[in-house]
Amino acid sequence: MQTNDDRSNTAHDDQPLNPLWGRLALLMFGLTVLAFLTAIDRPEWFRLKPATGTAAAMVYASDHRS
Repeated sequence: MQTNDDRSNTAHDDQPLNPLWGRLALLMFGLTVLAFLTAIDRPEWFRLKPATGTAAAMVYASDHRS
């Protein structure tokens, strides 16, 4: 005879988490560290550059004495 016990039907906190989420979190952490280390090695990526020809001409005119 089987008992109808509510305790036996509930999920336990001792169950391991899905290993896929742990792997995805580790992958995202690794990619973030890789992106950070790549970015700090290339400071020229963070310089502002003129977006249009007019802006480039104004920058050129202000930097060079004519």
